[in-house]
Amino acid sequence: MESRKELEKVYSKGDVLSLAFGAMIGWGWVMLAGYWVKEAGWLGAIGAFAIGAIMCIFVGLCYAELTPALPCAGGGLVFAYRSLGYVASWITIWATCFAYIGVAAWEGIAISTAIDYVIPIPKLGYLWTIAGYEVYLSWCAVGMSVGLILIILNYMGGKSAALFQTIATLGLTGVGVLFMVGGTTVGHTEFMGVMFTSGKGLIAVLLMAPAMYVGFDVIPQSAEEMNIPLKQVAKILILSIFMAAGWYIMMVIGIAKAAPATIRDNGAVPVADAAAYLFGSAMWGKVIIVGALCGILTSWNGFIVGGARVLFAMGRAKMLPPIFGKLHPKTQSPYAAILMIGFICLLSPLLGKNALVWFVNASSFGVVITYLMVTVSFVALRKKEPNLNRPFAIKHWKFVGYTAIVISIAFIMLYLPGSPGALVWPFEWGMILGWTVLGAVLAFMTKRAYPNVTKRERELLIFGEEYGRAAIIGEKKEITVAKKDKSA
Repeated sequence: MESRKELEKVYSKGDVLSLAFGAMIGWGWVMLAGYWVKEAGWLGAIGAFAIGAIMCIFVGLCYAELTPALPCAGGGLVFAYRSLGYVASWITIWATCFAYIGVAAWEGIAISTAIDYVIPIPKLGYLWTIAGYEVYLSWCAVGMSVGLILIILNYMGGKSAALFQTIATLGLTGVGVLFMVGGTTVGHTEFMGVMFTSGKGLIAVLLMAPAMYVGFDVIPQSAEEMNIPLKQVAKILILSIFMAAGWYIMMVIGIAKAAPATIRDNGAVPVADAAAYLFGSAMWGKVIIVGALCGILTSWNGFIVGGARVLFAMGRAKMLPPIFGKLHPKTQSPYAAILMIGFICLLSPLLGKNALVWFVNASSFGVVITYLMVTVSFVALRKKEPNLNRPFAIKHWKFVGYTAIVISIAFIMLYLPGSPGALVWPFEWGMILGWTVLGAVLAFMTKRAYPNVTKRERELLIFGEEYGRAAIIGEKKEITVAKKDKSA
């Protein structure tokens, strides 16, 4: 008899909101806000993020209904398996993994860049030059060291990670609000420049929107650990998207008014340089960096949490090697999944600063693939199980579902060859190809490790007895639920 291991319910309402909002905001706004205004114009950049928000709201509504209906770790895996079957769920969750780990990986690069702005890092131990950027061991060691701390924190358990997330999110929000208020009230409209550059510029910014908004879907991955009413989960998810949209739009206005284009376009860290110019002191640039460091940590931590739950759910469902489905006997954390993500995060700074954009764009592709699969799952499940208990039910589900599908397909097309924003070979497509090959190898290894998994067994492993389909589970239970299994 096999035990289905369950994660402990440790997340409060505040923990859930800070997890999603902190994961979405992160560090990208500090480095990229000047680029957004330059490429699309300030109004074009606002339009790009408004369009991105609309997309995410439609997709988010699908998540909002599905998550409280099937609150099991794994999110997209759970939804796609229930509605579309094994192969579709594998594609969905592997794309989700790529998106989360891709975002988590570039945070090590980001934090080295941020700290180098405040305290210049000595260039020691030259390693190599990648895409014109010289990579030094001393620079890499900074990102690796912080990454190691976060790995240990997550290894200690979900509540430790949640407490850290809340504190860091408050620090990020405080500094961000300071810049937004200063830029919009003290800044000058003559600095804003052109309102709109071109459609190509708008698309360039729009392509980054999925990566900037990714994070609200960390909520479904952690649904099993939430100690709140299920209906509130849906409301928090949608609220987090609105909060992120407001944040990015205000940041665009703030940097556009804070400093002239020469400062925005040429600064090492554009928002920090704009703040220093706006307030007339380099100290304010360093204050922004402190807040940005909090943003890096919230995003990094959030995606380690989300990515680890994805890998754990796959391991528990016997869709990855068994080690990924185990929980630590003391901390109840999915330790193998955390260590795998941590290993990738520790290696990423070795690619140098220019890898930041590669990770953003490539992980964005993973995001929109996930969104497409989840929205298709939403529509399919409405048709297959119309009587499923849905604590948060969308009234006009056909309109929402099909609109979300069309939007997701449109975004996918923007990344393909022939589009103005097509992904770059070999860097970005190489990442996607490498992850696809790794997935194929692991899928083959898992099939060999578990040659005789029955549909009934996997149903119980993914959903448990409470949410599994009675027609598949039947009355006799082969698998027991172990919430605190000490033999992991």
